[in-house]
Amino acid sequence: MLKETTMSKKENLFKRFGNYCVACYDELAHKTTWPTPHELTHSAVIVLTASLVIAVVVFVMDLVFKNLMGVIYPG
Repeated sequence: MLKETTMSKKENLFKRFGNYCVACYDELAHKTTWPTPHELTHSAVIVLTASLVIAVVVFVMDLVFKNLMGVIYPG
């Protein structure tokens, strides 16, 4: 009796996992709206530009604080 219950639970677990995988595939393949190559390129350019602007701002702030600390704490 106990062995049958354990096997039943395992089979149920595998069945549920299989259903989960099928549902995931169905959503990715049929329900998801994927960007066009042009939209993807445009988004990538925006992210790259924003990253470069942030890097420049951090660099300038670091340079200013370095020089300010040099004036406050000479030597």
